[in-house]
This record gives sequence, C-alpha cells and structure tokens, in this order.
Amino acid sequence: MKPDELDATFHALASEPRRRMLDWLVKEPGCNVARLCECFEGELSRFGVMKHLQVLERGNLVISRKEGRERLLWFNAAPMQLIHERWSTELSAYWAPRLTALKYAAEGAEVHSLFPTAKRKS
Repeated sequence: MKPDELDATFHALASEPRRRMLDWLVKEPGCNVARLCECFEGELSRFGVMKHLQVLERGNLVISRKEGRERLLWFNAAPMQLIHERWSTELSAYWAPRLTALKYAAEGAEVHSLFPTAKRKS
C-alpha cells in the first residue's frame, strides 16, 4: 500500500460510526444507501451517512456500484488484510516463539527443543 492509501484507510477506521457502517455492510452485503441510512436513523442524517461513505470509499474499505437509481454497497476487507500482513508477519516471526516460551515457563511446562544443541568442549 502507498502511504497516502494507508493514511486514508486508517483515517476511515478512526471513526466509530464508520466502523459500525462497515459492520452493517458485513451483515448486509450489497445493501443500498437508503437501507444504511435507516440503520443510523435518529443518529446521522442522510447527508452525514453519505459523508462517512465518502471517507470509507477513499480508504478503499467500501465498494459501491450504481444500479438504476440505487447505489449498492459492499465491505472491502483487502486494505485491512494488507495492513495485517504488513506488520504481523515480521512481528509474528519474532514474537511467537518468545511468547510461547513465556507461556510454557509461566505454566511450569517442560520444553524440549526439536534441534538440540551440541555440547561444547571446554
């Protein structure tokens, strides 16, 4: 992901109402804007929902398609997956064995290495 795209994704995720909109789109993929507005009735105006949708689309978290007079919406998880892969892969490789060793030490479990080290002669 380019830095601007990454910033737009994090900005979109920074708002609680936008995260709830994504939750709705996970529950009801392909729902239209009117349906999403119903879900936030009394909380956000239609204009407010539309502004939040623009931010979500800039963050590439929402895909929309116009069908006749309706605009259908879907959640796009790809940017979040890219964020996850960017940091978790390297961090996981470093921390996973250390956290596992800590877990076993805390539980008092005996740990056996798959690759025993050879004893050195003094």
